[in-house]
Amino acid sequence: MNALAGGGSFITLAALVLTGLDPRVANITSTIALFPGQVTSGIASRALVGGVGRIGFGGLAAISLGGGVVGALLLLATPSSLFAAMVPYLVLFATCVFFWGSFLRKPNDTARALPVRVVGLVQLGIAIYGGYFGGGIGFLMLAVLTMAGLSIRTAGATKNALAAAMNASAVLVFLFAPGVAWLQAAILCVSAIIGGLAGAWLLKRVPEKLLRGFVVVVGLALTVLMFLRA
Repeated sequence: MNALAGGGSFITLAALVLTGLDPRVANITSTIALFPGQVTSGIASRALVGGVGRIGFGGLAAISLGGGVVGALLLLATPSSLFAAMVPYLVLFATCVFFWGSFLRKPNDTARALPVRVVGLVQLGIAIYGGYFGGGIGFLMLAVLTMAGLSIRTAGATKNALAAAMNASAVLVFLFAPGVAWLQAAILCVSAIIGGLAGAWLLKRVPEKLLRGFVVVVGLALTVLMFLRA
């Protein structure tokens, strides 16, 4: 799903919760497990990455790294019970963002370019959210980068690299956090790598809209599940 349409974290979060993990531990474990796939995507598209005005890619990456650390620390400071109560709303928000980016947003919505300072501040906010939860960060970054004037291909490649950067800092923090479900993380990590290879093969064989619709359905189902468990 991540290779073809995105939204794979919806599946991994649900699977980990169903194994008996509390939502906060499940979110941390999912972030660690999916990180290698994000690095692979970032490396594969590195030739197309770019910056925005006076903020080069290095500056955007630094902002993403810093925001990822802040978000990860905020997550660790959040009591499990409070995070469990927040998860249904976070998943609902991420699902709405995914739906908007998949079916409602027009690729040429760039009539008014965002100022460079606004891009930096918004990217910091996205990075903090990404380190804390992360659902929907791809579409949020894609929207901001295209509104800043980048072409859709450059924005997509830059988004992949920045997602890897913000999650690298979050993973570094989470590696020292107690309670990580390492067995589940290892299984998911291997599966994510295999799934990424399979996704590359299926890229031209499966309708993307169908997959994106499936992601939205899963997100809504997960939202209902989390509300029922709250």
